[in-house]
Amino acid sequence: MPTDFRDGRTYPRRGRTPLGGFWWLARLADKGRASAAGTLHDYYYPCPIDRGMMAQWGVKPAQFDAMLSANADDTAVLAWALATIPETKRDAANSWLLAEYIENLDRQDREEGVTG
Repeated sequence: MPTDFRDGRTYPRRGRTPLGGFWWLARLADKGRASAAGTLHDYYYPCPIDRGMMAQWGVKPAQFDAMLSANADDTAVLAWALATIPETKRDAANSWLLAEYIENLDRQDREEGVTG
């Protein structure tokens, strides 16, 4: 997935696009990789939603960053998530995201040109 968002037309994946049942994980990985590469542009990492999802999962930002450094692709990120985050926390985090941030998800979709 692209992690250079400096052109203003390339975006992190949608927050509601699941990676192995984890909402926000794909977007978080995209943003974390871009932050490490210096190509985040005008996104924030970790933003309040990033921090909230990590807290729901029981993961600290430094732990997530270290995992990204060691795991270059989504298959490895998902394997880490499945081994680290219990299913109950995954499901609670997904519910929390929808309950607390549905308007943000909708706004992101509009701003990033997502339809349907």
